[in-house]
Amino acid sequence: MKKSEVHQCQTSDLNKACVSLVPIFNHLEKQQLAEIATTTQSMSYKKGELIYRAGDQADSLYIISKGKVRIYRLADSGKEQLVRFLYPGDFVGESALFSESIHESYAEAALDTKICVIRRSDFQQILLSYPSISLKVLAEFSNRLEASEKQAARFSTEKVETRIAMYLVESVQDENLEKSAFTLPMSKKDLASYLGTTPETISRKFNDLEEKGYIKQVSHKTIEIIDLDGLLLI
Repeated sequence: MKKSEVHQCQTSDLNKACVSLVPIFNHLEKQQLAEIATTTQSMSYKKGELIYRAGDQADSLYIISKGKVRIYRLADSGKEQLVRFLYPGDFVGESALFSESIHESYAEAALDTKICVIRRSDFQQILLSYPSISLKVLAEFSNRLEASEKQAARFSTEKVETRIAMYLVESVQDENLEKSAFTLPMSKKDLASYLGTTPETISRKFNDLEEKGYIKQVSHKTIEIIDLDGLLLI
């Protein structure tokens, strides 16, 4: 086999593995996944490199194959607002698949990252072949809209202590942890951005919660929930 053929085969295998990670495709059979993989393009990004920026044309679905991607917005003041992190199997850009639009946020590689890209025209053909994927995409739309609305409501109606307490409670519940200790999935700087406050406030409020017996800071990023019911009442 020629070197170019070996590389092409390896790329195809990587694309299949990438596509198979994504929940919206996980109900398809191997042959169907292989067909979708032929439409994907593999891209690599170094830590800190922008994948796209606000204002760029949005015309592709981005599937995270390896690494970690940081999605954030910039306010008119220039202040950064973290939206979410994406991990292997997650995807972004789905809104561009149904109509022409521009990105409203920034996507940055938080680690060295590999991404599979499917162009809008290719994905629309996939939807025609496999309509069931549309339902899964719509379900993801709904989940993300609900999360965005919840986050916006908290910024406008809840004090910082409550935002932090609810984040800690949901982190334990979302992970279905048998124990109440968990590792923060982001730095306190990013957590502050996500919750609409400052790193200094996050550190101070964590200390306050620990002094009041609600939590224990096991390490810099490991938190143990001592009084879950108490956090729910803050």
